[in-house]
Amino acid sequence: MIKILGILTISFLSVTLYAQEQEEKESITTVLDEWHKAASDANFEAYFSKMTDDGVFIGTDAMENWQNSEFKEFSKPYFDKGKAWSFTALQRNIYVNKAMDMAWFDELLDTQMKLCRGSGVLIKTDNGWKIAHYVLSIAIPNENVDVVVSLKKAKDSVITQELKAN
Repeated sequence: MIKILGILTISFLSVTLYAQEQEEKESITTVLDEWHKAASDANFEAYFSKMTDDGVFIGTDAMENWQNSEFKEFSKPYFDKGKAWSFTALQRNIYVNKAMDMAWFDELLDTQMKLCRGSGVLIKTDNGWKIAHYVLSIAIPNENVDVVVSLKKAKDSVITQELKAN
């Protein structure tokens, strides 16, 4: 009898934890979808309210490693013109740690740059889930990598030399 109660208790806890994890993933999905929508709507305040104050945005250019305040400054003119960017998730994978206070994800996006990949980290705050780190990259088919490398070779060489010099 004690064995059966133990098994039932473990089963109940497993189901409860699974349900809680699914609930957190739904909340994270909502945050990410609202974040992308805020950019599409050029809603500066809504967009940056989804990020932590010390959040980081890594863009597609080699030199785009934006701390939150710098990213706000860079992107404000785009939002002010009513044209920021439009990303729609086509596929998304979300992973939550056991404490359910940190999550990481990757997403395939439909954008004005065609297919892109986004990935990042969210932390759970007193105000809900916030994006702490986001990386955007352009998805390049393997068969096109040589062409892309050729196109960016000169600029990459300059940047590489500058970075090695520092």
